[in-house]
Amino acid sequence: RRLTSKLLEWYEKNARDLPWRKTLHPYGIWISEIMLQQTQVATVIPYWKRWMQTLPTIQKLSQAKPEKVLKLWEGLGYYSRARNLQLAAKQIVTKYQGVFPENPAVIRKLPGIGPYTTGAISSIAFGLPEPIVDGNVTRILTRIFGIDKNPKDKATQIKLWSLAKTLVCSTKDCSSLNQSLMELGATVCHVRQPECHHCPVMRSCTTKRKNMIHLIPAKGKPTRYEEKEIEVYVLFRRRNLLLQKRPDGLTNAGFWELPNNEIGPKLKVANKKEPIAKIRHNITKYRILLKAYTTNCNKKIEGKWCNGSDIRRLPISASHRKLITALSEQHKDFTQIFTSGSQD
Repeated sequence: RRLTSKLLEWYEKNARDLPWRKTLHPYGIWISEIMLQQTQVATVIPYWKRWMQTLPTIQKLSQAKPEKVLKLWEGLGYYSRARNLQLAAKQIVTKYQGVFPENPAVIRKLPGIGPYTTGAISSIAFGLPEPIVDGNVTRILTRIFGIDKNPKDKATQIKLWSLAKTLVCSTKDCSSLNQSLMELGATVCHVRQPECHHCPVMRSCTTKRKNMIHLIPAKGKPTRYEEKEIEVYVLFRRRNLLLQKRPDGLTNAGFWELPNNEIGPKLKVANKKEPIAKIRHNITKYRILLKAYTTNCNKKIEGKWCNGSDIRRLPISASHRKLITALSEQHKDFTQIFTSGSQD
């Protein structure tokens, strides 16, 4: 209980002023928690505000065109999150008359929602004593309790969830307790160089006392990246650029991009030795090199001829958006496309 009271006291004084903390509505909290997965708070803030202005209710999200949903998410990555949000919204409308369910077991069954998000929504929106364990909370708990095992091991996970449950059940203010753990991990208990002198529970921290901060949490095996090279084909027609939609079943399905040999056939290019632009892009376990070439291919290629306003409006995968921007800065033909407003 002393640990809990210290965390709550610290959170009351130090909580950041974040837009989703100004609502108790489960919809806004749900959207923020999904956006915050694998994404920094500073990045999420404008996305969350834009999303809530455009799709302010579960009903609006359920009825939106998938392309609109993806466009709002463009740049955040891990795009299955956006698709699952819409799938879940449709389920809530169909099964629960558009009212976000309060039962944690029901929340957990919605598409894209795991145990952490269930705990966050349940505690923050409904005041229920449901635990949360993510990267930040794992770091805090392993350090406070001196857990030196790999946090991804099943036995360690069980222990961490049990500790988190004990903490959240030790107070009536479940919302603030869970948010204090999130906040402490994000602003004080950093992966490297934690600011222990600012930590409200430093005196309870086993790892600090034993001078083992640099060893805990234990590190798992580093990610092994696969190198991948993709040819991208640039086709112009009357100040329009050909884009193709990524098919279902592939990463970033539903997004538009320049034709390439990942989603279509290889094409004959003007000069194989000298791409007109290239960029590097990392996604999941891949390090990808995109090389763009001009082509005068006469074969009919499926796709959409896009002008500047189309390119600004359509959801385009982050790597191809970067590539198109690079091309527009380097080549006159692209500058003309970006200044065009309607197709000829």
